[in-house]
Amino acid sequence: MSFREFLTRYVLPKVDWKHVLRMLLYLFVSLLVQTMLLARMRIAGICPYALPAVAVAAGMFEGPAGGVLYGLLLGYFADMAFVENTVLFTVLFPALAFATGFVSAFFINRRFVAYMGSALAGLLIVGLGQMLRTSAVDGFSSAMISTVLLQTLWALPLAALAYVLPAKWSRFAPNSKGEKK
Repeated sequence: MSFREFLTRYVLPKVDWKHVLRMLLYLFVSLLVQTMLLARMRIAGICPYALPAVAVAAGMFEGPAGGVLYGLLLGYFADMAFVENTVLFTVLFPALAFATGFVSAFFINRRFVAYMGSALAGLLIVGLGQMLRTSAVDGFSSAMISTVLLQTLWALPLAALAYVLPAKWSRFAPNSKGEKK
């Protein structure tokens, strides 16, 4: 059996294409909102960066494998949108999605409080990654730590918004038909 036969017989018929298209549209709209609106909203010179929360939501509600695919796609296009980063988001977003998907599959539930804790951790990790890259190029400054903290706090309300649609669509969502009680 060739790989093409395997795909057409076993893999492709089991894919819920409507759900995949919904998630891709969610990622696309999130990327547009980040690049067109949020990049221009500044408080104390710091704009919020909510895309790590979108990667965390994809990992939490799509599982580790699906989260990695969506995180890789989101990270790739985020790196293209923000040219100062070469591969930072392409590496971090799939890692965040996988870690969140793995942890939510075995250790935590998929409710709002657990998601917000995971999103907070993801926002801090990406902020620290941006800080380390900047400090390697330009040198370290203690103001970078406050910038990471303010960027994270500024993005937390947007992370709460990023929870709504994946939680509604997912079969893993709390109180959905797919969750066992």
